[in-house]
Amino acid sequence: MTSRNRTGAAAGGLAAALTALALLAGGCTEATGGVRGTPGAAGLRDPYFPKLGNGGYDVRHYALTLAYDPGTGRLDGTAEITARATQDLSAFNLDLAGLTVAGATVDGDPAAVNRAGNELTLRPREEIRDGAEFRTTVRYAGVPESITDADGSQEGWLRTGDGAVAVGEPAGSMTWFPGNHHPSDKATYTITLTVPAGLEGISNGVRTARRTAADGRVTTEWRAAEPMAGYLATVAIGRYETDESVERTDGTGAGPTTGTGPTTGPATPAAPSTSPSTPASPPGPTPTAAPTAVSVLTAAERSVAASSAALRGEIPEILDRQIRRFGPYPFSSAGAIVTRDGTLGYALETQTRPVFPAASFDRTTLVHELAHQWFGNSVSPATWRDLWLNEGFATYAEWLYTEEYEHVPARTHFERAFAQEANWAFPPAAPPTAENLFDPPVYQRGAMVLHKLRETVGDRTFDEILRGWPAKYRHANASTDDFTAYAESVAGRDLDELWDVWLFGDGKPDTP
Repeated sequence: MTSRNRTGAAAGGLAAALTALALLAGGCTEATGGVRGTPGAAGLRDPYFPKLGNGGYDVRHYALTLAYDPGTGRLDGTAEITARATQDLSAFNLDLAGLTVAGATVDGDPAAVNRAGNELTLRPREEIRDGAEFRTTVRYAGVPESITDADGSQEGWLRTGDGAVAVGEPAGSMTWFPGNHHPSDKATYTITLTVPAGLEGISNGVRTARRTAADGRVTTEWRAAEPMAGYLATVAIGRYETDESVERTDGTGAGPTTGTGPTTGPATPAAPSTSPSTPASPPGPTPTAAPTAVSVLTAAERSVAASSAALRGEIPEILDRQIRRFGPYPFSSAGAIVTRDGTLGYALETQTRPVFPAASFDRTTLVHELAHQWFGNSVSPATWRDLWLNEGFATYAEWLYTEEYEHVPARTHFERAFAQEANWAFPPAAPPTAENLFDPPVYQRGAMVLHKLRETVGDRTFDEILRGWPAKYRHANASTDDFTAYAESVAGRDLDELWDVWLFGDGKPDTP
């Protein structure tokens, strides 16, 4: 994400709202078969959002079927969630804001449903044993809401003049589908969108199907075959034009392996590695080999399609340059979504297909959001306190890009950042509140940490860290402690002095 401008006090603080939620399970019917199981935790005790996410299970796959009517704002959805129990479960929770739940089943049997704020509690007919895989289906509908974050910015389901854009950092995804909405629980996705005639539905991953009904309604299916945190899921509905190609991603130079050009028809789908009935393997440090070619699909609303076309066309080249610095591209698809201004106030690194308001669609921001595909999307934060690992790396990717291709040394950016007092408000690894998660120290001082690491260990060792870090934790989660330990293992020495001053220190050093 690009740094969000604060617009004053929040209309409703997200952190306070999540903290105030309480699990209300008393209304659920009692499960049969004994009392061996216990309810999963309502919340994962994240340092900033303690009620976000849920315990007792690990989601493997989401199959979301959505139909949207822009005229009324109504969303009809079915979420089929395949998960594995991590304890004996008598009940479990999903995060869901607003919307009305019509019913739910677990492994085909009706489940008791209870709501308490943003917590949806399900009590299955039979308890679920530790290690068992189970499938939950939730049917829901309503007019999705947006969320006003603690910094005053908007996220969630954002209505446009003829459609909507859904963005979810840190918690907005729960406004349009139920799930385990903490970044530590990543899963694969299949998202099927049905929209009125004349509109297109865009989402993450590879577009595997597109069909038009007799009444003109258009249905598209999108397959995100690699694990994704819920906050990185996206939907864009409107009058979009798309361009599509398949590009090499072997770092030898960008080039199409199939034809390119505008399209309103289906993609040539990549062979899906998962299906709704066959979830992917759980995230881990060494999953499947990186793809050597990716489906690149960009979408732009018609009013900004022409003005954004040239830069959208540079995405394969930028990715190829980043592959040379960061290692293999971690996903089977790539691209961008460009919306007209007025709805979204910032760009966001939604997985495989970042979202940009037209005013923010410039080369620097594009480099930043594409770098997130390695740093933040493939390697995701263990908690929201680790966000600097996303934003510090993506900001430093900007510095590296201008150093290599625009002849502006990274040291120049470092000195400029050092001189800005806003970057010294707090240590990047310890934002004081949720309101500060997207403040300058997380971005600029986070990048400064990486530059000081580079100066301390030398370019060769730093390049090894830069490529090795996303390889070691590919499609997994990692913490600040994981990073400092990894950097020291590669450098072969203790770096406490560096961390104490630049990563955790409260004061500004006398000199850069």
